[in-house]
Amino acid sequence: MTERRVTVTDPAGLHARQAAGVVRVASRFDSRTTIRHGEHEANARSMIEILGLAIGPSTEITLVAEGEDADAALDALALQLEPPSDPGMGSTPASSSTVDG
Repeated sequence: MTERRVTVTDPAGLHARQAAGVVRVASRFDSRTTIRHGEHEANARSMIEILGLAIGPSTEITLVAEGEDADAALDALALQLEPPSDPGMGSTPASSSTVDG
């Protein structure tokens, strides 16, 4: 099992459009992927579960993946959670760290 902590920096938090993108990305991988927020967790392939976490801006979440393609799944999910870039301001990636366990 591999984990990666990511801070949601989008001013709207983890909203419906971003959650749909997370579901699309998670569905491309064989690994079981989960999003943890505090004591709650959601299947990263379920938009309803993700939105149920009510993740606001500046919130640290933990992405968890278990399976052969876990590292690739976490890389792709972390990339999906990066805030949109502003052509005038550049982009600021989501802050993340990886923990193998």
